[in-house]
Amino acid sequence: MQVRRGFIQQAIAAAVAIAFALSSTASAAQTKTSTPFTGVKANTGTVSLNGRVLTLSDDFKAPDAPDPHWQVIDSKGRVYLLQKLTVKGLVGDKMNRSITLPAYISDVAKVQFWCAYAEVVLGEASFGSTNSTH
Repeated sequence: MQVRRGFIQQAIAAAVAIAFALSSTASAAQTKTSTPFTGVKANTGTVSLNGRVLTLSDDFKAPDAPDPHWQVIDSKGRVYLLQKLTVKGLVGDKMNRSITLPAYISDVAKVQFWCAYAEVVLGEASFGSTNSTH
């Protein structure tokens, strides 16, 4: 009985290790980088998508606007307004250079920065295929 329990525990541990290795490989393979941002205020840098996390490149500069927010558009054209890009703090402004997508967003076709004050798109970057002309 003891030998059988040990075998089952080893089999479970091996299965968990294999699942972890496969998920790590799958998420690494899912990393995508967007086209460069273009727009009237957000026109530097790119954004990468790794699993459910969007991260701005080091050369991205926050748009000079009063209330910029992350906004994503999925492949079906649905728009999701997310958190603020910059947050005013006691020691200075903090930029949310990376955000985790909510579970209800299934995919990302474009990332935009939206000014909630002026209600205008400040700039956008696309995750379109490399064969795409737009």
